Amino acid sequence: MLHLDDLACHRDLFGWTGRLRAQVLEPLGRGTDAHYAPYDWRARRYGPPRPLPVAPVVLVEGVGAGRRAVRASLACLLWMDLPAEESWARGRARDGAEQREFWDGWVAAERAHFAADPSRPHAHALVRQLTQGYEVLPGPSVPSATGPSSP
Repeated sequence: MLHLDDLACHRDLFGWTGRLRAQVLEPLGRGTDAHYAPYDWRARRYGPPRPLPVAPVVLVEGVGAGRRAVRASLACLLWMDLPAEESWARGRARDGAEQREFWDGWVAAERAHFAADPSRPHAHALVRQLTQGYEVLPGPSVPSATGPSSP
């Protein structure tokens, strides 16, 4: 699993596409292990390279994983269907006061990102958290079984 938080950084929250391609997608696409330098959000610098082995399935997790620039490289796009405000509250609770300034900037950056490059309409499945477990529903990109059929 690759967490996109490891590729993003404070100065460029959504500027990780080039790093994702060069350090992860291209090596995996050649059938070789990938190596990426994860970002340390507290130290504000990239750390030593970390391996990401070739595997039948590699999960790429994080906001923007379904962006236009990498969508063609994805076998499947899952959308965690959670209200943005709830997601932001969870992040703030997880990161505490130390990252308060980050979260103030993140909210505006995430809104701008999805306004310019929405991912949800391209999702193959919507994942919703329940009181216990999750529910997985067909996503907006999956044709409806009740819609018009083609010959």
